[in-house]
Amino acid sequence: MDRTGTNLPAVGEYNQTVVLDAIRRRPEGITRSELAALTALSGMTVTKVCRRLLDAGLVDEHGRRTSGPGKPAAVVKLNPSGGFAVGVHIDPAAVTYVLVDLSGTVRDHSRTGTPTAGDPSAVINEMADAIEALIAGSAVDRSRILGIGIASPGPVNVEDGVLLNPPMMPNWHRVALRRSLAEATGLPVLLEKDATAAVVAELWFAGPDSSRDFAFMYYGTGLGTGLSVSGEVIRGISSNAGDGGHITVDPDGPMCTCGRRGCVGYITVPRALVERAVLDGVLSAAEAGNFEDTVDVDAAFSRLAALAAAGNPAATAILTDAARSLARAIVVIVNLLDIDEVIFGGPFWARISPVILGALPDAVRSDPALVPPHPIRFAQSAIPVDVAAVGAATLVLDNTFSPRPSALLLAAE
Repeated sequence: MDRTGTNLPAVGEYNQTVVLDAIRRRPEGITRSELAALTALSGMTVTKVCRRLLDAGLVDEHGRRTSGPGKPAAVVKLNPSGGFAVGVHIDPAAVTYVLVDLSGTVRDHSRTGTPTAGDPSAVINEMADAIEALIAGSAVDRSRILGIGIASPGPVNVEDGVLLNPPMMPNWHRVALRRSLAEATGLPVLLEKDATAAVVAELWFAGPDSSRDFAFMYYGTGLGTGLSVSGEVIRGISSNAGDGGHITVDPDGPMCTCGRRGCVGYITVPRALVERAVLDGVLSAAEAGNFEDTVDVDAAFSRLAALAAAGNPAATAILTDAARSLARAIVVIVNLLDIDEVIFGGPFWARISPVILGALPDAVRSDPALVPPHPIRFAQSAIPVDVAAVGAATLVLDNTFSPRPSALLLAAE
């Protein structure tokens, strides 16, 4: 969805982000007159903004285009090397680091084991070293690094930049990550929930005609939900919105850690599916390994997914039941927000997506509790590497370059 600007003199910075956002969403390039028509800004304002963007190295001119009478007009395109951001995704199983350019392209990435040191300072030092190695290995101009974005399991305190108590990460209790990592790297740092970061990424990469109302089902070590309504990320008063994992989908199901039965985030995550595979005789105890070990669960989950992909009836039944459980939770979310699209992604998603998407859409559409009359689309995130890590990086880009109407309020102060 394209924004329109304003010709009031007090909002030049907002207009600049409007123009840059319009340029980056058109990789084929756009002329100044086309920008003026698209953003509702005057030709003079667009010309001044483009001059500033050119001087800052954020855009380039690429040839000329004839679109009517008069001389051909210069075509303006985004300069991908005009800015870079580092994205970090913290997961109980691993930490993923990505370096993303202004176009959203992943220039480099790395992955390490999740630090287990009890001392938070050791954790910070290990992450800072990994970030510096990523930047150095990519050979990009460090002065062009705009900042670091961190995506973490919730709950988080975004305002203070503190990881409160991420599940399955006992050594990360109340870690003041934002401030400490900023001090260690000398770069600005932003913190976000992983599922919310995934939504930021989807909106950053979305085309002009993409849906702006969707839920992102983040399937990792745990299950998270990110939300977009009218193109705005829904964060909630404490930036912890979207925890759909405790939606009850089976009142007679297993007891969740929260004390309720049948929570979708308890019965559909990789560990739960591996446990059921052992109970059903699909996997042996030796194949499953230690349920408390994220590496063992990862390997066993891959075995289960491979069996289902090969047509094993018992393995397929486990994933089909998981799809039905997810469908019940999705119906609740769709009814609540009246959205028309559900996007799936996360580090464990691709392995089970063929079976899940084979059963889930019909389960949603045929659910008698479904209220909205409009069609609901189901899609997979096309973002490479790690959607939460890329989302963390685009969080920095979005914070720097996306137009925010709330910024106009500053003119009234």
